[in-house]
Amino acid sequence: MKHNDASAASRRLLRARALAASTAALFLPQALAGSPAAADAPAQGPRGVATVTYNLGDQAYRLPETGEPVEIAATVHYPKDLGTTPRPLVVLLHGWHETCADRAAAVARDAAERAEDWDAYAAASQKLFSWPCAPGTLPIANERGYDYLGEKLAGNGFVVVSVRANGINASSVWGDGNASARAGLINEHLALWQQLGTSGRGGLVGAFRDTVTGKPKRVDFRHHVDLNKVGTMGHSRGGAGVTWQAADRHEAQWPAGVRVRAVMALAPAYNVMTEDMTAYEITKTPVAVIRGTCDGQVGREAFSFAADATAESSAGYHQFEIHGANHNYFNTQWSPESGQVAAGDDAGHDDDHPGQCTEPGGSAYETQLTEAGQRRVGAAYIDAFFRRYLTDDLRTQDNHASR
Repeated sequence: MKHNDASAASRRLLRARALAASTAALFLPQALAGSPAAADAPAQGPRGVATVTYNLGDQAYRLPETGEPVEIAATVHYPKDLGTTPRPLVVLLHGWHETCADRAAAVARDAAERAEDWDAYAAASQKLFSWPCAPGTLPIANERGYDYLGEKLAGNGFVVVSVRANGINASSVWGDGNASARAGLINEHLALWQQLGTSGRGGLVGAFRDTVTGKPKRVDFRHHVDLNKVGTMGHSRGGAGVTWQAADRHEAQWPAGVRVRAVMALAPAYNVMTEDMTAYEITKTPVAVIRGTCDGQVGREAFSFAADATAESSAGYHQFEIHGANHNYFNTQWSPESGQVAAGDDAGHDDDHPGQCTEPGGSAYETQLTEAGQRRVGAAYIDAFFRRYLTDDLRTQDNHASR
């Protein structure tokens, strides 16, 4: 990150914090603005939503930098009645997490860590972060961790594509190269949707499967998806990926006919800072950043980095801090209640503060949100953000967060 104008960056961050406070009422439904108990109340399920998957193969795509294999696979939530007006498309992208559900390897890794046997730890980690997974070992469906969000967005009229990026997680690309790889994967999926949506052709023809039975399912998305109104949401390192993908410098890499109109970085892992901020600069596209106060993996640099990346923006910039939220609960696959391999609560805890959490090493404790509560709050922000910028909702209101 550039530090030659630290005072200016500080002013931008302070301004962003003030904007976040002034725009919270615009985005967050009043029902969630109160206590954690209100956040934990069950949400009304969306009506008229259908789901399909597609998987073109675990090695359908090769990373340009290294040639390592990456899958082209995703889960799609969409309104059962697609209507006559093309629907905005939202792409969801998970971050760095284990790729293979090898429970024995997870147990071995935990034991190696306790014993400080780092050779054994590395061997077990290799099994958990391999791609494709070993025969007989299921992949962790990291993209399915946002089914709750896909259902909510589809219930409000969006076509939602949650992309699996296990091959990138298992690859050797790191830092800016990792963000670039994730951006490239998004573009690969967008190119497929552009072909399907405009002509009914391309790699997705005949590729959709029923999520329960796995049997082929025909869905006619032709002329029903508006690739001129695309939103992207990236969680963790996926947040760095969507920022890179939407950056001015990389706009030329978008598939023909695609326009990204809104970018949501959810607990974005900008933890490998770049010296070249122009690779992330976004000046024309609205950006929002969300972070939890009990996040054990992402610090407040998520806000300062995003503020720098959008410092010259003429579009909206919003940042929100969810009190009592950690990093993992935004993805159900990463959350303990799923029972999935490598799931866990990353927040900081102390026996003297039962039911409360903080950043690891922190001293400010507050009531921790439940898994369901955290996801409900996060989904409310994300849904409202995309409705604000990809639909006609709230278009008549002033954009108080524009710069």
